[in-house]
This record gives sequence, C-alpha cells and structure tokens, in this order.
Amino acid sequence: MSAKATSRRRLPGTVWALGFTSLFMDISSELIHGLLPLFLVVTLGASPIVLGVVEGIAEATAYIARVFSGWLSDTLQRRKALAVAGYGLAAITKPLFPIAHAVWLVALARFLDRIGKGIRGAPRDALVADVTAPAQRGAAFGLRQSLDTVGATIGPLLAIGLMLLFNDDIRTVLWFAVIPAALAVAILVFFVREPAPAERSARVPIRRDEIWKLGRFYWFVVAAGAVFTLARFSEAFLIIRAHDAGLALALAPAVIAVMSLVFAVSAYPAGRLQDQFGAKPVLIAGLAALIAADLVLAFGQGLPAIFLGIGLWGLHMGLTQGVLSALVAEAAPARLRGTAFGIFGLITGLAALVASIAAGILWAVVSPTATFLVGAGFAAAALIAFAVLGAGRKAAA
Repeated sequence: MSAKATSRRRLPGTVWALGFTSLFMDISSELIHGLLPLFLVVTLGASPIVLGVVEGIAEATAYIARVFSGWLSDTLQRRKALAVAGYGLAAITKPLFPIAHAVWLVALARFLDRIGKGIRGAPRDALVADVTAPAQRGAAFGLRQSLDTVGATIGPLLAIGLMLLFNDDIRTVLWFAVIPAALAVAILVFFVREPAPAERSARVPIRRDEIWKLGRFYWFVVAAGAVFTLARFSEAFLIIRAHDAGLALALAPAVIAVMSLVFAVSAYPAGRLQDQFGAKPVLIAGLAALIAADLVLAFGQGLPAIFLGIGLWGLHMGLTQGVLSALVAEAAPARLRGTAFGIFGLITGLAALVASIAAGILWAVVSPTATFLVGAGFAAAALIAFAVLGAGRKAAA
C-alpha cells in the first residue's frame, strides 16, 4: 500500500483512547494550572521568582522522569503499565492542591504531579508510534495533541464557571479536578490496547552505546526542541501578565483556555501538513508565531492585546509540539523509541527549568517587558539557525 493511501486510513483506536485519556487528565490539570499561579502569588504571597522556580522545577521533573520511564518501557517492552502508573500518580496527587496552606506544599504537589506526567509521557508517545504506520504518525501525534489540548481548553473554562459559582473560593474549585483525573485513568485501563510482545522486538536490555548511536538527525531534533523550550517559559507568566493588565481573579483560567483552544485547533492540521510537506516549514512558522506572541505580550496595552498574544502563543505550541514528537518517532529505531522520547524530554526539561527561572528573575528584577523581549530574542535566534541549517533530509522531505 502506498504512503499516500496509508495516510488516508483511519487512525487506530488506541490512538483515540490515548487522546481521550490525555483530554480528561488535562481537564483536571489545567483546571488547577489556570488558578495555581494566582493561588501562589495572591493567596499564598509567593514572589514571581518563587513562581518561576516552582514551575521550572515542576516541568523539568516531568521531563527528567521521562528518561527513566522511556528506557524502562523499551527494556520491558511494556508501555501501558508505565502509562497507567504515571496517570495514576497524577490522579492521586490532585487532592493535595486544595488542602495546601503553604507554598512548599503546593510545590510538593506540583512535583509529584509532574513525576506522574514524566512517567507516562515517553511510554505513551512510544505506544502511539508502535500502533501507527509511519505515513500516519504526523496525524496520529497531532490528533493526540489536539485531544490533549481540548482538555486543556475545557479545564480552565470549567474553572471559570466554578469560580463564579463558588464566589472565587479557589480551594473548593480545586477539589473538582479529582473527577476527570479518575476518568482518565479508567479510559487508559479499559480502552487502550498494547501490541503483543510477539509483534514487537525481542526483549533485550538497552545498552549505553546504542543510545549514542541514535544518529545525527535525532540529536538535531533534540537540540531543536531544547532551543524552542528556552524561548518559551512557563505559561504561568501569561496568567500573571493578564492579571496585571486587569483580568479578574475568577477569569484567570481564560488565559489557559484561549491558549489551549488555539493549540487544539492547530495541532492536528500541523501534523497533517508535516506528513505532506515535511517538518521544516511548519516549525519555522511556529517560531515566527512565538516571536509575534512575545512582542505583543511585551508591548501590548489592554486585555484585547494581551489575549491576542496568548492566542499566538497557543498557535506556536500547535505548530511545534506534535511535529517535534513525530520527528523523534521518525528518527529513533522501534526498540529505542521510549528511550529516545525520554532523552528528548530530559534535554527539553532542563531547558524549561532554565527558561522559567530566568523569566522569574527578569520579571522581578527588570520588568515583564524584558521577560518577553528576551524570549523573542531566543526565538528569533532559533528561527534564523533553523532556516539556515535546515532540519536534515528527513525533516525537509
């Protein structure tokens, strides 16, 4: 069957099930995330630097954990069990947020929640690649990312409605995050089908020398992902920016909702475009969107301008995140796929830690404008380098 005919085939049910698992978990996570920055800064009195450290460590933890879960999923040839463990850990940490009365407990809850994300991320992405034909992988990762981001849109909208219903009682609203998290785990357990061991490579421990032989194209993708992440700090700063521009506390989750809506709408088409035209033009367009977002957020006056910048930020995410995942799947051999996603996560996670801490320092010591201008500078440097160097034969094909 030709690659073109394969690309038109229906995506496997496991891809859809993983997508809906991500959708419900993101409803839960983003219901919390849409309120958490203001909960830390306004309710608990944390500074922007503390916010940057908490968010940076949380996101870096998720990515670092992916290395070990990815390697373990390759070694054991069992992706689903690790995904269930990761989603399960995230689900049982949700009650810690509403009972937190100090910054350290919020930080601990975020830390444990992100460990869960790290455990599930690489095995889940490797499982998507395991059950999908190569010609469909851009669409498959785009679909899973889109469903994930639909959840990230619903979660903040639900938070807004609940905040209005409960008169800005953040703690009460945070309890509602427990329900969709439990649904996510149930979908994963009952509807995701993992290929039988006979359908995959023999169970052989991964050797360290194999990792270094993943190839130049793979390491280019890792480097590109790291640079992209340095240019994009935590979305928590978008919420603080909108609040400073006059957004009411109850409406703060609208920031994540708008960003996620644009992300969701653009991720699947971006994957289809990658399947047809290659990754390079899509990634360049994503970097251009990030530069525009940073400039609008740096100089925009009033909430309409701020939300335009937030929408452009979401467009950048939609144009890059699923595409980079598909490139990792393309670059890595099947038996190293989980490890490859894990290493990619480790490097980008360290970049996320640096970016968020730097953003917090710039915000507190210089100004919010400086934070976004530095982000735009990193994105511009990445765009120029990417356009000049290219993404190699595979990405440009």
